[in-house]
Amino acid sequence: MYGAFLLLLVASLTRFLLHHGESGRAAWVVGLSAVLALVQLAGTALPGGRRQRPVRPGPAGWVARVPLPVLLLVLVVGLWVVLVLLAPSFAWCAVPLVYTALRTLPARAAIPLVAAMTALVVLAERRLTAGFDPVALLAPPAVAGLATAVFLHMERQAARQRALIADLVRTRRELAATERREGTLAERQRLAMEIHDTLAQGLSSQQMLLQAADRTWDGDPRTARTHVRTAAGIAARNLAEARRFVHDLAPAELAGGAGLDQALRALATRESAESGLPVHCHLDGTPVPLPAAVQSALLRIAQGALANVREHAHARTAALTLSYLGDQVVLDISDDGTGFRSDLTATGPAATGTTGTTGATAPDRGHGLPAMRARVRQLGGTLTVESTPGEGTAVSAAIPLDPPPVEDR
Repeated sequence: MYGAFLLLLVASLTRFLLHHGESGRAAWVVGLSAVLALVQLAGTALPGGRRQRPVRPGPAGWVARVPLPVLLLVLVVGLWVVLVLLAPSFAWCAVPLVYTALRTLPARAAIPLVAAMTALVVLAERRLTAGFDPVALLAPPAVAGLATAVFLHMERQAARQRALIADLVRTRRELAATERREGTLAERQRLAMEIHDTLAQGLSSQQMLLQAADRTWDGDPRTARTHVRTAAGIAARNLAEARRFVHDLAPAELAGGAGLDQALRALATRESAESGLPVHCHLDGTPVPLPAAVQSALLRIAQGALANVREHAHARTAALTLSYLGDQVVLDISDDGTGFRSDLTATGPAATGTTGTTGATAPDRGHGLPAMRARVRQLGGTLTVESTPGEGTAVSAAIPLDPPPVEDR
């Protein structure tokens, strides 16, 4: 915009000098043109018109409260008015000045200023033409009106775009905050399930063993010491689990590349030795590599189910069966204990229901079944509970597997 203004200023000055170079006004016109060019350059170098923050009021009075771009605009328009009065050929420098006024002032102040400048241009054109010229009368208002309309339209469009961008940025920030909150809640739920299926179950077993040792300490010291040693072993495993939580929250049994079938066999052996409840482990189908999340979930489900069998079922035997069925892997945990009414708990993935897997009335104890359902639901699977009072309980967790890639022949 400054380039256009300078070009018009030089053209107007050249025309004046060609026609009135010998007049006494020439020196004044040349000097005012140079000052006008410098002041307009200074105003162009400022960072931003009406967006410039006003200066705090000071001892200089109202002048100190006027933004510097406005002061420079007043000076530029004043110099231009003097030049137009001295030399009407400078009237067409008003075109870039119109944009400067619209950019610097609010619309309610800029439009009257543009109208006054347009009127001055019309008067200057009347001085340059002999007789009545309708073009000189109509062209300046038309140009000024078109320029003002285009500028105001662009300003409104820019304001809408700025509002849209601000709304988009605010929405993205709110979405990011929501995702962080959801991630935090999901992680808390996962940790709660991990702690319930490991540390909480281990502490429950230790409590039962220590209580049994306390009851038999006087009458059967050897059995009491066995209970204490078993509780100490459970405490050692719980310590390993706690350290595993700190490291990467993976089950300790699956560390070192151990497979799920090996971890289940180790769990069955340990449970049989610690609780005296025979737990058998079976494998059906051809084992395939399982994702770490699937292995961890099924192992935790087995741990939680066996803990419930130990505490509530009064069973004589229990069994773990891991089946590879091609498109899914299924883990069944069954016992021959007291069982409960299966209509007291739902089988759908969204059920919350009770948490004990056995017991005559399936008492609500906290996390049990809801934690198992949450684990298989996160992996797109289903959990089914079948039980009849006096006939035992069967818990089945089925998790789908991705189909193997088809080899090209």
